[in-house]
Amino acid sequence: MRKLKESRRPEILDAALTVAAERGLDALSMRAVAQHLGLTPMALYGYFRSKDELLDGVVGRLLSEIPAPPAGIGWRETLERMAYGLREVAARHPAVLPLLLTRPAISPAAMRIVDITYEALLAAGIPPQQAPRLERMLSTFVIGHTLSEVSGRFGDGTLDPQARRAQVPAEQIPGHHALAEHLDTPIDWTEEFHADLRELFDLVESLARPEPSGRT
Repeated sequence: MRKLKESRRPEILDAALTVAAERGLDALSMRAVAQHLGLTPMALYGYFRSKDELLDGVVGRLLSEIPAPPAGIGWRETLERMAYGLREVAARHPAVLPLLLTRPAISPAAMRIVDITYEALLAAGIPPQQAPRLERMLSTFVIGHTLSEVSGRFGDGTLDPQARRAQVPAEQIPGHHALAEHLDTPIDWTEEFHADLRELFDLVESLARPEPSGRT
């Protein structure tokens, strides 16, 4: 009976992704997913006991798409591959990406991602007591930057930078006017993402133990 129940979980999670993509994350509910599959809501509870459990499953489904880095590469390349892996997943499933900022990492797939990051930080020579904090810092940056890209937060919206500045007297936003030349320059978000990662990795390296224990 357990195998029978587990066999439909991937189908249900795929349906949840479809509902969110078509109708938005706010519309993602047990009832909506059940209707998409032609099931009753009660039937869905045989696979997921609550909406929270369904959302945690969706997070795990997202993170399972990030390929594990190959063995034998350095810690920087490991973390970089994980970061770009998440960025690619976000491009495929932008509607549900906010869940990564609101759901704890409790699924096996989520724990696998976190564990790979822990191992990379230890390989960099980070003291064990610092590794969890640095994992949170790195993952929050990657998720936050990626979410800002796919959600439009980094875009012009209805006003370009010049039009935004025109709304407010110059003396009230002197910083904007001092940086006007740079604010009006088009941004390569991939390059900025990569540059930010490099600087974060430099910070990680600066916090490593003076004498790493043989890991590279």
